[in-house]
Amino acid sequence: MLPYIWGFMIIASVVYSLINGTQEQLNSAILSSADEAIELTISMCGTVCLWSGIMAIADKSGITDAISKLLSPLTGKLFPNIDKNGKSFRAINMNITANLLGLGNAATPLGIKAMQELKKERPCDISHDRADRNMIMFVILNTTSVQLIPTMIMSILQSAGNNNPSQIIPFTWAASISGLICGVISVSIFAKREAKKCMRQ
Repeated sequence: MLPYIWGFMIIASVVYSLINGTQEQLNSAILSSADEAIELTISMCGTVCLWSGIMAIADKSGITDAISKLLSPLTGKLFPNIDKNGKSFRAINMNITANLLGLGNAATPLGIKAMQELKKERPCDISHDRADRNMIMFVILNTTSVQLIPTMIMSILQSAGNNNPSQIIPFTWAASISGLICGVISVSIFAKREAKKCMRQ
């Protein structure tokens, strides 16, 4: 769906430019945006490499395992019916840890791994093309992505000329925690409704 949306926006921009005779401004915007995108990517590369390296060191030294254990009581309540010693539970905790540090790129492989393991552990009575409660809950956790250190956002702000990118931190906390609470409540409500329907059937 997303490629179609972007394709429509590009075509609409070109058509609008042709109708209003602003092709020169459109060409200039395309070229300048391409340069800015490359500069932004290069400027962010150092920050991403730094924190990804720190995350790798933390993983090898056992720090992430310690954080995962600290998170286990909370994630255990959010995922009450999965094996607490299983691969999916560990991957979920690792993904949450990476998101807490604002490492979206580092969290992605862990998120994919967690979803693959959750799919393997899915109850047999759920059809192959449907997600169960645990998978939906994990998507909510990964999407809301509570971040103690919003590394990516801060690096973007800094590259855009912001002299105090850390000012975004309290707003990031507020937005992500609010989204998490709403998401968890929604999943819980719909899961209970689904369970009642199954009992009636």
